[in-house]
Amino acid sequence: MLFFDPILSEDSSISCASCHKPEFAFADTLPFSKGVHGRLGARNAPSVMNMASRTAFFWDGRAGTLAEQALFPIADANEMNLPVTEAVKRLNNSSKYKQLFVKVFKQNPSAKNLGVALAAFQETLETSNTPNDRWLNDEPAGLTAQQERGRDIFRVKAKCFECHFSPDFTIDDFRNIGLFNGTTLNDSGRYKVTKDPADIGKMKVPGLRNVAMTAPYMHDGRFKTLREVIDYYDNPHTLVPDALNRDSVLLQPLGLTEQEKQDLEAFLHSLTDDRFIKRSSN
Repeated sequence: MLFFDPILSEDSSISCASCHKPEFAFADTLPFSKGVHGRLGARNAPSVMNMASRTAFFWDGRAGTLAEQALFPIADANEMNLPVTEAVKRLNNSSKYKQLFVKVFKQNPSAKNLGVALAAFQETLETSNTPNDRWLNDEPAGLTAQQERGRDIFRVKAKCFECHFSPDFTIDDFRNIGLFNGTTLNDSGRYKVTKDPADIGKMKVPGLRNVAMTAPYMHDGRFKTLREVIDYYDNPHTLVPDALNRDSVLLQPLGLTEQEKQDLEAFLHSLTDDRFIKRSSN
């Protein structure tokens, strides 16, 4: 209820679901989401699906738990712009929510149980019914021949597997993929949290489940399609020749052929859960 209720925003116009749309795997379709008064967020809103096993949240990893993460957008001036203390006060002034919190937590609404409630919902947003999952389990309706070729490219030549592995296709770490040059591209990412020069330009490696549903891509939403992402990774130097601190995995061009790029994109589509495939076909 809280995830979809605008009660947690300053002017009661924005809910969590305003920027994390269920039909797009709980991501947004804009490079930067619109918060209260039309203000734009500082980074692209990622999907909040398949987060139950994550160890860091936000592109810069400033939250260590889902419950902690859930409170940041409420207080953020560009998002919901409501002090958490005021949000808690609103919930306590609502007979409906006060009754529900007492029923569930045996206590009135507080900052702690507000975060826990929102996190509990997000922990239900796990997906595992994809063509790739079926292929791994030797079940029918798995990968096509093209997607199998793409999987091999993903694991070896394209080097995607260096950062995107585990059941959710993320290493739960931070990498600099070359989208920082200190001038035109100046979001220093993880460095803003750690103040460690080695972290300049690093962003959290996102999971890739349902990635075909979550365009646009990257922390600044600069790429509109998966093909644009693939073209970038094939040779990051072409787009950002003056990148600083780019990860060593990306120092040399991949040299992907046109067919290999198409096969790789087909594999990425195989990571889409059935609920979205069925919806897109209706």
